Amino acid sequence: MKKSLVIATFNRHKAEEIRAILPGLPLELVSLCELPGAAAAVEDGATLKENALKKARAAALFSGRWALADDTGLEVDALGGAPGVRSARYAWEGCSPADNNERLLRELDGVPAWRRCARFACVMALVSPAGAESTACGVLEGRITAAPRGTNGFGYDPLFEVEDSGLTLAELPAAGKNGLSHRARALRAILPELLRLAAET
Repeated sequence: MKKSLVIATFNRHKAEEIRAILPGLPLELVSLCELPGAAAAVEDGATLKENALKKARAAALFSGRWALADDTGLEVDALGGAPGVRSARYAWEGCSPADNNERLLRELDGVPAWRRCARFACVMALVSPAGAESTACGVLEGRITAAPRGTNGFGYDPLFEVEDSGLTLAELPAAGKNGLSHRARALRAILPELLRLAAET
């Protein structure tokens, strides 16, 4: 029987993306959506790493299993690195992805294309119930478009054109996005730890 690993998210899109990026991982991946009584951790850390660790620690403590969490931020140079750690709640607390996208476009109104450089940064945190911890990060460079393009993906994907591709993340097929995304890069970086966990008896 496979060991189980909790994906510390209630975002079904994110959980499915992680499963798709790690199809051959010899672990059963279970999201918080599938664990009755699970609650979301308060994401009040000052950095992506702090938030990822908070989410993974809370999930490991609740479930008694190893937990994997990520925190992702969109950093826009023309906005001084914003929305950054507040990417998921850029418009306001509890807002929708569409609200965040609308605010981002409003903030960048009139900013020329050459000044709309941005990057996605993702930090993965792996935590055991006993308190062992490891982290890894992945970064994807690009720019913010003037209007949404594409129907795939979620979050800021329709506004993020991948560097040297001419396509937004939302215009890429799922397999294409999962091969190069910030989340994929962070998962590849932490994969040796996941494989060690799977190999433990």
